[in-house]
Amino acid sequence: MTEDALVLFSGGQDSATCLAWALERFGRVETLGFDYGQRHRVELECRAGFRAGLEAAFPAWAARLGEDHMLSLDALRAVSETALTRDTAIAMGADGLPNTFVPGRNLIFLTFAAALAYRRGLRHIVAGMCETDYSGYPDCRDDTVKALQVALNLGMERRFVLHTPLMWRDKAETWRLAERLGGQALVALVRDRTHSCYLGDRAQAHPWGRGCGHCPACELRACGWERYVAA
Repeated sequence: MTEDALVLFSGGQDSATCLAWALERFGRVETLGFDYGQRHRVELECRAGFRAGLEAAFPAWAARLGEDHMLSLDALRAVSETALTRDTAIAMGADGLPNTFVPGRNLIFLTFAAALAYRRGLRHIVAGMCETDYSGYPDCRDDTVKALQVALNLGMERRFVLHTPLMWRDKAETWRLAERLGGQALVALVRDRTHSCYLGDRAQAHPWGRGCGHCPACELRACGWERYVAA
């Protein structure tokens, strides 16, 4: 495909896999990260290393990898009281949602992504939302993304296409997708140079990567890895 795309790239497993997916399909791919004062801010520090690893291991993708952007969204931390933006224990809330849910986060992310895509002349926006392996976040649902695509297109008078290649994949299938896209070289790059742990722990090494090993994000990633290697 000759069209260009913008990938929401946090530095985590899902967005890294989405970046490879986009590089396989679009002529030029730019990346966008958000600093909202997240507790696991170390994920942002992994972004440059993963991009550099892609460029070194996959020359064809390197030729398509475009500019990286970073936006500060301090207001999101200011209006939220969650385990991702405060030093508090991870737990389920009375509303049935985990307190790692940051209200409006993905809605805000996609809206800012569309505004940047508008300025950059990009039509395709790629994001790692997933309704299969997720923590019950309502802004990860397919219906939410489809509704927001309609709103963005109406509000900006554009025809953006929001791609969510992981929407119906569990974490094991996400590892398999990485293997199909770039073989074991990409699997190793995702394993070693991305970050998912909600507590921002990079000190502990595991077969599936680095993290505390017991937060919901680590458990999802570990279980997915185990199913992937067992298949």
